[in-house]
Amino acid sequence: MTPAVQPSLSGGPHSMRSTAIHIRRHGGPDVLEQVEVDVPEPAAGEVQLRQTAIGLNFADIYQRKGAHGPHGGAPFPITLGSQGAGVVQALGEGVTGLRVGQSVAYFQPGAYQATRNVHASRVLPLPDGVSEELAGANMLRGLTAEYLLRRLYVVKPGDAILVHAAAGGMGVILSQWARALGAIVIGTVGSDEKAAVALAHGCHHVINYRSEDFVARTLDLTQGEGVAVVYDAVGKDVFVPSLQCLRTLGIAINYGTASGDVEGLDLHLLHARSLSICRPTLRSYIASPADLQRGAQGLFEAMREGHVRLEVKHRYPLTDVQRAHRELEGRLTTGAPVLIP
Repeated sequence: MTPAVQPSLSGGPHSMRSTAIHIRRHGGPDVLEQVEVDVPEPAAGEVQLRQTAIGLNFADIYQRKGAHGPHGGAPFPITLGSQGAGVVQALGEGVTGLRVGQSVAYFQPGAYQATRNVHASRVLPLPDGVSEELAGANMLRGLTAEYLLRRLYVVKPGDAILVHAAAGGMGVILSQWARALGAIVIGTVGSDEKAAVALAHGCHHVINYRSEDFVARTLDLTQGEGVAVVYDAVGKDVFVPSLQCLRTLGIAINYGTASGDVEGLDLHLLHARSLSICRPTLRSYIASPADLQRGAQGLFEAMREGHVRLEVKHRYPLTDVQRAHRELEGRLTTGAPVLIP
């Protein structure tokens, strides 16, 4: 990556400099540019963070490419990312419940930046046992799993569920947590290596979709009944066939589109068994500070009880973000990756 210096903020007398990653147009990983920006003192209600770990998620790739999503049409230049973790450096006027030197995580757009200001209502103090690196890499995925398993569809003991991309960062959290809730977890993966990862992280059964028909195998594993819910972060390649895997009154949840958007769906495919489909986003489920705190409490409790083991599988320097995007988009990663400023 060729560094480019292009301040995007007006530096005041107490501002500091920070490395950031911008895009000035949509496209491939090559549009990611390293820049230097000025970071002012935190305004009223804000917290200044020195980040130690920045989440790397497929949502960042969608935004980089200009694909459909909840991120909206922000003007260029855009700083990608929505979550990270680090240490509180300074508190703006009126901020309570946080202190300088505290380890925290947060959700707010513009994460690809070493030091930044974040609104205090989007900041989560980290409990003992949850490191900044674990939180930075996994909080978005962990909170997504919380609403997928406990709110959008409430997983019950004995439910059979199907998790696509079961060896990915989201898949390993979903599978572990669902198993702890008493579900029978069936996962799909694209290689024998990923099958081993999925089996070690909650799946009872794993299907390599490159060598097996995942629909036929899922129906076989459920004695022809089908699963209660499909969790799909793949999209175009698997969503419509996945409907055949559902039991009567089942629900297919598409929360990501790694293989492309699902388009032109025939609603008659849902009719015979009264199926439901949903395309949710985490942003709606943590829109209020209370919902964000509630979701985080559920995740931290699951971690304390050993139901969810967060891991970091791939670490990339923030300045090597182009390679990180290529490897994540090319499905060359397992588990959760993280950017290190």
